[in-house]
Amino acid sequence: MEVQILRTKLIKPSIPTPPHLRTLKLSPIDQLKYPIKAAILLYYSAEGSNGSTEKVERRRMDRLETSLSETLTRFYPLAGRYIKDGNWVDCNDEGVEFFVAKVKGCRLSEFLSRRDEMIDQLSHLAGGEFTSPLVSIQISMFDCGGLIMGFRLCHYLFDAFSSISFITSWASTARRRRGGGVRMDEGVIWPTFGMASILPLPPNDSDLLNKMKPMPCLMGIDNYVTRRLVFDNAEISELKARAHDPSFPRQPSRVEVVTALIRRARMRVSRAKHSMNLRPRIVPPLPPWSFGNLQSWVMARFTAAESGGTTEVPAPVPELKVLVGLLMDSITKSKEIIVGREDVFPTLLRTRNESNEAAEKGEADLFMFTSWCRFPFYQMDFGWGKPVWLSRIPWAYQSTFLLDAEDGDGIEAWVCFNKQDMPLFLQDEDILPFTSKPNLSGHMVI
Repeated sequence: MEVQILRTKLIKPSIPTPPHLRTLKLSPIDQLKYPIKAAILLYYSAEGSNGSTEKVERRRMDRLETSLSETLTRFYPLAGRYIKDGNWVDCNDEGVEFFVAKVKGCRLSEFLSRRDEMIDQLSHLAGGEFTSPLVSIQISMFDCGGLIMGFRLCHYLFDAFSSISFITSWASTARRRRGGGVRMDEGVIWPTFGMASILPLPPNDSDLLNKMKPMPCLMGIDNYVTRRLVFDNAEISELKARAHDPSFPRQPSRVEVVTALIRRARMRVSRAKHSMNLRPRIVPPLPPWSFGNLQSWVMARFTAAESGGTTEVPAPVPELKVLVGLLMDSITKSKEIIVGREDVFPTLLRTRNESNEAAEKGEADLFMFTSWCRFPFYQMDFGWGKPVWLSRIPWAYQSTFLLDAEDGDGIEAWVCFNKQDMPLFLQDEDILPFTSKPNLSGHMVI
């Protein structure tokens, strides 16, 4: 597969941002995030595209560019630039980076049939990783009419909820430009910015940011490898049955049993983190569509003592239901917590510092789980149908991303380990059944 960049341009808001909105101070929570541009890839089939003639491609790109410009009027900080000295965004309308590319050497259907062989090449479908624009978008077109939309979104501004609000609003604007009976207000989101004033630093501890522990040093992308595991609905049902315990207050979710299975296969993990959206747990409630980072970590710790081990004697591998119960208990307790606005940042900072400090001292082998399941990425219709697949790209820290499978019932687990640990993980007795079977596309998950 060869990806050729045809052109690059900056897309600016269709209406200039007024002077009184030119400065956006980042919230303390935004400043906790890592300085990366996270990637999302949406894959669209050729169905409904009427082929891939030059005229069709030009019409689609014109619609995307125009609707993106209109959307940026509502999401104006995304077209600005981050100013490190002061931690703010200059909403100067310099624009979002927009790449148009051509994929040569295969059709989209061929690419999807070999998707696991292509994992290490996915970064070529999402340009702008190290450029200054806060948002970079790459449209990669296939000769068959299919295309891939690659998003690079600066983590200082985006969590999954904010990503959804931006892409949903752009897709709705693009569909409306195509026509077809879309209501003027359908899917159009007017986000609210200004999380820094809504969730400020506590007045009695304005120096709290300086108490942030540094994150553990990442080894670099060349030292890590990413693999995809597919769990279909029947397999998830079997895992739920295997994890069942009469003492549980409820049935475990599909995310919980898949998380526990992966964690069980990596029994060197002494502590695990699972991300959680904080928006519903803040009082008083935030304004609708509050934009920014509001993601916390659910900590689930497992020690040797809890499994009958000691520092001298390795702990036996716990049963799946033990880990499921531990995870369910951690998530349930976290959901019961209602956080006042003044307590949000100190709570997040404490959680981050505890995990970073433990990892730095070698007291914990930290492994992160993030679930995007049930987020409506598969509903993103820009006017030529909904995506046929959603993916991440390889990254450089030990963690797992859980995504909805194409059928909406199964789960794809994108697992990243260092290169030394990955072969052992894939040969684990719990994981092996999912690495030695054809997946839904008829190819091997490797």
